[in-house]
Amino acid sequence: MTLTLVETAIAFGGEQRKYRHDSAVLQCEMTFSLYLPSNQAGKKIPLIWWLSGLTCTDDNFSQKSGFQRLADHYQVAVMIPDTSPRGKDVPDDEGWDLGQGAGFYVNATQAPWSTNYQMYDYLTEELPAIAAQLVPNFSGKESVMGHSMGGHGALVLGLRNPARFNAISAFAPILNPMQVPWGVKAFTTYLGADTNAWKSWDATELIKETTSLPILITQGSKDGFYEKQLKETTFLKNAEEARNNIQYQMKEGYDHSYFFISTFLEEHFAFHLSHL
Repeated sequence: MTLTLVETAIAFGGEQRKYRHDSAVLQCEMTFSLYLPSNQAGKKIPLIWWLSGLTCTDDNFSQKSGFQRLADHYQVAVMIPDTSPRGKDVPDDEGWDLGQGAGFYVNATQAPWSTNYQMYDYLTEELPAIAAQLVPNFSGKESVMGHSMGGHGALVLGLRNPARFNAISAFAPILNPMQVPWGVKAFTTYLGADTNAWKSWDATELIKETTSLPILITQGSKDGFYEKQLKETTFLKNAEEARNNIQYQMKEGYDHSYFFISTFLEEHFAFHLSHL
């Protein structure tokens, strides 16, 4: 595997890096960003994964959220993958909510997507091995958080791998993709028409049976996508019936943007570090 350090910058005492590599799982060239805290004390460092939303790359969170101040304060590394496979030979769609930039963190089973769109395997097999080599003094402890489509990804990744992750958090996540337009479009395209095949990629289904990790969800009341794409009712009902303890917060007046994310990001970091 070819791994190239593309750029690096000092931020709040730590180091913000961007890498490029050839992915064997996705069969294309990928980028990811990684923040390494200063760690002057030489302590063991845990790792938080951030999964971004529709249309995003690994740059959005690293450049807009200001998370580096928190990551160095809490002395935690942060891994930011891209959302989807990329490149001129990778299948794409004219819509902004499908194709490159909208991989939905699933393993596609339908042609032509199945060749490249194996984002779940990328995040559970290939990229963790790379991260473990790049984080000095890695403690082996991990948690995962994300936004919107990335919130969906964080919940699915965490609920399907409870032995790997210590906690999950999400900003404005797609909680029930099987029942909303974004999810139905993506799942039909990537997974086919059999809705039974969709259940293992839907947090509202997974929360019924999966041993729940500590979960924090924050949603803005003025989010323009909330009513149509992000409703929490069935997810919370299933979580309660399965006796899973979910912290769900509705924040009055906040929207879907990075202004919303950056406002409550410190609360999410504190939540994760309390379990890491």
